Amino acid sequence: MTLTKKNSTKTANQKTIPEISTSDLLDRLNQADLTLVDIRPVDAYNGWPLQNEPRGGHLPTARNLPAKWFGYLDWVEIVQNKRITPDQSIVLYGYDARETEKVADLFRRIGFGEIMVYHHFLTDWSPNSSLPLKKLKRYQNLIPAAALKALLNGNPHPGLDTATYVVCHAHYQNPDDYSLGHIPGAIALDTLALESPETWNRRGLDELQEALRRHGITVDSTVILYGRFSSPNFADPFPGSSAGHLGAIRCAAILLYAGVKDVRVLNGGLQAWEDAGYELTKAETIPSAAASFGASIAGRSELFIDVPQAKELLAAEDGALVSVRSWPEFIGETSGYHYIEKRGRIPGAIFGNCGSDAYHMENYRNPDHTTREYPEIAQIWQEAGITPDKRVAFYCGTGWRGSEAFLNAWLMGWPNVAVFDGGWFEWSSDPENPIETGIPVE
Repeated sequence: MTLTKKNSTKTANQKTIPEISTSDLLDRLNQADLTLVDIRPVDAYNGWPLQNEPRGGHLPTARNLPAKWFGYLDWVEIVQNKRITPDQSIVLYGYDARETEKVADLFRRIGFGEIMVYHHFLTDWSPNSSLPLKKLKRYQNLIPAAALKALLNGNPHPGLDTATYVVCHAHYQNPDDYSLGHIPGAIALDTLALESPETWNRRGLDELQEALRRHGITVDSTVILYGRFSSPNFADPFPGSSAGHLGAIRCAAILLYAGVKDVRVLNGGLQAWEDAGYELTKAETIPSAAASFGASIAGRSELFIDVPQAKELLAAEDGALVSVRSWPEFIGETSGYHYIEKRGRIPGAIFGNCGSDAYHMENYRNPDHTTREYPEIAQIWQEAGITPDKRVAFYCGTGWRGSEAFLNAWLMGWPNVAVFDGGWFEWSSDPENPIETGIPVE
């Protein structure tokens, strides 16, 4: 193992930022007073080797604060929300030394005391298989914009070496969202092709199979989905039409259920593509219909459950039914939807806290709409009693938010997770089903 020497560097204003060596970092790695901050992109933290490093992933216990976020006006609040405080010893690392030093100086300027930089991730840490790295188990199913761009250019990134792929720009009955501008080569996918507007559940098996075939999707396709985030407003007649990336994740969950072997989501949706400076097009790509889906539909039927299974889960000691809704929905102040009259929650459901309302997932996403740091989500769930040793099903009003929470658990490799497809809409439609309102009594 190569051990680098400890020295120091200076920022543009000549303030010394101490460096920490690989050997010293190893000695301090498990100390409670040390906080590691990974300033690389979210995708690198998750496991993508964005600089062709031998091993991808992040240092154990590291928090992810991409340098990109330090250009946001509320970056100090982001740091506070991650519970990174000035009394901690901070070690920052990234791909670029100057960028790391710049971020370190920003921490210093807001009152952080002991700050160090580690400049040897690429030279020492990643090449040495004896040094620990953590990664999102299914990180390859959450694809960075750079990897998608390389694929479209005919130069597949390692981990995305495929000749058969379909890129889908998802929307909900909003074709103008596609024609406004989309990723070159992407086809339009209306969420209504995969779910029924009568129940908002996944469509029947025959309908689903035909919809996938018509869009050129087979069991062996690599399908990459994304959508546009356009600040949904509950006052609009159809707020879901502005929640395209949430709809894309809903479609991804249904494709997994259908049995498509390789389903991926563009991390951050169209926003990530635009943030990377890549071009959009208004030229329509017409899907080439497949001869057949290539297998029996619902190849992973265990990934979705319905009302009878939800009731069984509520009664099981090793089960958890998780309500991925806002607090006002959970306690019955609002149904969350224009078309759902009844308010309240399913008795026994665990609060999964999506964010502000039925069309937002702030508590599961970063400020740039990429998925939230996965250890943070796992920690929040653990504190609520949602753990991977249980059979866990996620639901919301009609399936979109529940699908996003499900996808997070699936990406983490949780072995027994599902979407409760009917959610609050189907449950509340049956007068025989019990309903609770108000703040739960513990």
